[in-house]
Amino acid sequence: MVDKKNPTSDSPNEGEGNKTAARQYNEAQQRFAQTGKVEEKAREAEKALDSPEEETLRQAEAVGKRHSAGEDPAVKNQK
Repeated sequence: MVDKKNPTSDSPNEGEGNKTAARQYNEAQQRFAQTGKVEEKAREAEKALDSPEEETLRQAEAVGKRHSAGEDPAVKNQK
């Protein structure tokens, strides 16, 4: 059994709040933002909402929202 207060370096389980995964995600987001393709991908997503794919995307959004703690109030204020 691994001591949660003093995990070993060879343990693949980091417990709650996986710092390795969070760092990898943040680095990937940084790389994407630096590609300059953010606006292009936003336009593609907007077009997808006006396509036969719309219902699938709305369903996926609903599933994601069921698992969230709520929308960031700053996002609501941007509209």
